[in-house]
Parts: sequence; structure tokens; C-alpha cells
Amino acid sequence: MEHRWKRLISYYKPYKGLFLLDLLLAVVGAGVTLAIPLIVRYITNQVVYFPGNEPFRMIVKLGILMVALALVEWGCNFFIAYCGHMMGARIEHDMRNDIFGHYQKLSFHFYDNQKVGQLLSRVTTDLFDISELLHHGPEDVTISAIKLVGSFVILLQINVKLTMLTFAFIPVMLVYALLFNERLHRAYRANKARIADVNTQIEDSLSGIRTVKSFGNEEIEMEKFRSGNERFVESRRKSYWNMAWFHSVLTAMTTLVTVVVLVGGAYFITVGQVEVADLVTYLLYINNFTEPVKKLMNFTEQFQSGWSGYLRFLEVMDVESDIQDAPGAKTLRDVQGDVRFENVSFRYEEGLDKVLNHIDLDVRRGEYIAIVGNSGGGKTTLCSLIPRFYDVEDGRILIDGTDIRQVTLRSLRSQIGIVQQDVYLFMENVMENIRYGRPDAPDEAVIAAAKMANAHEFIMQLPEGYQTDIGQRGVKLSGGQKQRIAIARVFLKNPSILIFDEATSALDNESEKIVQQSMEKLAKGRTTFVIAHRLSTIQNAEKILVLTEKGIEEQGTHQELMEKNGAYAHLYRAAK
Repeated sequence: MEHRWKRLISYYKPYKGLFLLDLLLAVVGAGVTLAIPLIVRYITNQVVYFPGNEPFRMIVKLGILMVALALVEWGCNFFIAYCGHMMGARIEHDMRNDIFGHYQKLSFHFYDNQKVGQLLSRVTTDLFDISELLHHGPEDVTISAIKLVGSFVILLQINVKLTMLTFAFIPVMLVYALLFNERLHRAYRANKARIADVNTQIEDSLSGIRTVKSFGNEEIEMEKFRSGNERFVESRRKSYWNMAWFHSVLTAMTTLVTVVVLVGGAYFITVGQVEVADLVTYLLYINNFTEPVKKLMNFTEQFQSGWSGYLRFLEVMDVESDIQDAPGAKTLRDVQGDVRFENVSFRYEEGLDKVLNHIDLDVRRGEYIAIVGNSGGGKTTLCSLIPRFYDVEDGRILIDGTDIRQVTLRSLRSQIGIVQQDVYLFMENVMENIRYGRPDAPDEAVIAAAKMANAHEFIMQLPEGYQTDIGQRGVKLSGGQKQRIAIARVFLKNPSILIFDEATSALDNESEKIVQQSMEKLAKGRTTFVIAHRLSTIQNAEKILVLTEKGIEEQGTHQELMEKNGAYAHLYRAAK
């Protein structure tokens, strides 16, 4: 628990001066609130009894003083409202940077078991609640403490019995708040989990909107959403039930304080223990008593909401990536492209069957390797191990004789270019999507890469050429066009090792032919791994590997494997 608090408080460090000034002005504002009733008491108890015109002159002076104090209070409140909120927004900004940066470091293992909507909720809703707590929490507690203590001390000077009677409610209210604290915590945790589920459902449905509409399943998606939305409302119902009890009882108690003061004060007046002017002062201070109590009530609710969000924030921040640079990892430079698998085994999670089992493979620089096999045979997995999207369970993978776990991830992945079947294009124009391969590349280099990928011609036919917005995931482009942009991206990156993961399997014959030409141009002189779905596209490969659950069952050229009449020949004939 202690380290959680230290970590939370550390976010104040860059804004320490602003934070301390915020608290100081909160103290000044609270002091002004306490001072004004004292001036009123002085006027009603003494000034009105001054001789001659003295009361009028003194009242004018004190009136000016109270106006000045009101202006001071306004200035304090303005600073707290504006600069204090900006401090909270800055802290939220820093935390959002931290969690998003952490997302970038986490491995595929983490994302294999997560939902985008859940992750998004931690970056938006949860962080807003945390920033509200970090801004309002300290100042509300400070103001409330000063007003409560100040009111108590001042009222003691007026009448000890009436003061003790009034403040007797504090312990009762405190105990009641503590009893409800855990209930509110559980309720807010449930709320955040449910709204994250709703976000997940929205993200999933909208991302697949074309599939939804193609099957005419809009009502099914609506029903799934209604179900999640109902669960969210139910979680809110429970939290509002607890909140209603919490606020209604404490509000009733603060109202009872006023009743006690009136009844008790009236009694003490009848027995001559309190002056009428003092009772007026007492009633003025009641607001200084009840307002901080209400603030603390709101703080309790705000704390539970913010703390629940902070715990969800920590759940992600405490996840360690299982793929990290080794201590002393060196930069991979001047890569020639020799790749070797030595007794490599891999499984996705403990307890699952091995996807790869004792794989030995030696690929020479510049070699063009095709990998075929049935679905689930480990083709994509084998290639995903080269850029360390996952780490091997046993054995090792070497590039130019160096274990890839002994080099930095950045330098390793900078030497590997990947073109997948499902191309991801960002909500940018064509130019920026290609430039993603090398963010510092000039426009001329981007255009040259597009020409190499046979993409320049169709790009120039787009409404705004390279500046054309292609929509989310490139929905305004055909499959073949998206693939050529992906290939242009890799041309720009200029890696030593290539991985084509069924890059043409979803294309029509004409698009496949164009993309195939682009791929062959890109592969020239580079070590290339091709995961093939259409076996007709890899007949010219220098080596074909047949990967099954037994490992590499066969390897050789197309001709050699056909003559062998084994697993490859069976796959080839089945595909025709």
C-alpha cells in the first residue's frame, strides 16, 4: 500500500510549486471565510454600542474590509478553480503518457488476452477520475480541516457547552462514513469494470460493422449492447443505493446540527448563558461547520472513484513485458541476413501443447524460403519468433551468429520487414502511411518506395494523390492497393530480412500478380521467409519447408518435393 501512495504522490513532483501555491490559497480562502463572521460578531456585540457617529464610521471601515476579504476569497477561488484544474489536467496528461508508453512496451502475450475497450477505458475514464481526485482531494481536505478546526476553536470562545453539543455529531458522522467506505469502493470498482465492458462491446461492434451489416445482424449486436448496458445500469443501481444512504444520512445529520444550535442556543439565552448577538454569530459559523462536512462527504465518494481508477491504472503499469532487452544488449548492425534456428521449441502458454518442437533450420543470407503446411502447424509462429514478438521456450535463434536475445529489440526489428495478409493502415493519408516505414524519410524517398512497390500509378489516380485520406484501416482502398502500400512501407524501411505472411492469399488473380511482382522485387538480395497459402506462388522458391506438428517434415525445392511424393506433394495436389 505504501508504494502505491508514493507512486501516486510522485505525479505531483513536476508541479510542486503550483501544488503548494494551490494549498496556500486554499488556506487563505478558508481563513477569510472564518474571519467574516468574527467581524459581524464584533459589529453586533460592540460597534453598535459606540457613542455618537462612531458606529457609522466603523461600520463603513469594516464593510470595506469585508469587501476586500471577499475579493481575496474570489481571487483564491479563481486560482484554485483554473490553475488547480490545469494542474490536474497536466497530471492526467502525464499518467496517460505513462500508460500509453507502457502499452507500447508490452508484448503480444499481453494483447492476446486483452480487450481493446478495456485498455481504452483505463486511458480515458479511469485517468479522469484520478486527476479529479489529485486536484480536488488535497485542497478539499485542507479547506475542510481548517474550517472545522477554526470553527471549533472560535465557537469554544463563545460558548463551550453549545460547541461541545454541536461537535458531538462529528464522531458519529465519521464512524458512519467509514462504515460505508468499503461499500462505495466495491461499487465504484464494479462500475468501472462494467463501463469498460460497454466500451469493449462498442469497439468490437463498430470495428466489425461491415461484417455486422453483411450478415444483417444489427439487431444481434444491439441485443449484446443492451445486455452489457443493462449490467452497467445494475452496477450503477447498487452504487447509487449506497450513495443515497451515505449522503442522505450525513445530510440529515448536518441539518440536525442547525436544529441543535437553534434549540440549544434559545435555551441558553433563556437562562442567561448566551447573548442573542452570539447566537447570530453561532448560526453564521454553522455554515462553516456544515460546508466542510459536505465537502468531506463528496471527497469520500470522489476518493473511492479515483482510487478505484488508480488501482486499475496500476494493474496495467505493474505488468512486466516478457519481451525485454537483456542487460547489456548490443545494437545489431551491418546485418547480412544469415538466420539459424537451433533446437527451437515454443508454446503460447504454460499447460498448452507445443506449437513448435525442436526446430533446426539454417537459412543463408539472401535465401528465399517458403513455409507451407496445414493451418495451426506453426508457420506464422515460426516467423513471429524472429523479431521476438514471442520468445522461444527452448533453443535459440541467431542472426549472423548472434543470439537475438542478446541484441536490442529496436535494432533487431529495424532489420526485419513484415507484410501480412491483414494489412493495417492508419487514419492518415497515403504519404504518411508509407512513411511509417521510416518516419524521417523525405517525400522523394516515399514516392520512390511507392514506385518500387508498383503503387505509384494507382496512388496518382486517387482524388488527392499521396495526400488522399484513406479512412480507418484503409477502407477506401482495395485489398491489392493496401498490400502495395504495405510493401512500399517495407521498401522504405529497407530491412535485411523479410517476412511475407500469406500476403497474397486474399487477393484476386490480377491483384495477386501485381503484388507478387512487387514482393519479388522487394525480396531481391534479402533473406526472405514466405508463408504460403497458394502453393502455386512459391514454386520458384530456393527452399520449401513443410511444417507440421512433428516439426519440419520435409524441405527442398518444388521439384525435389514433388518427386519425393510426400506431405508437400499431397498439399500441392489438394490445392489444385
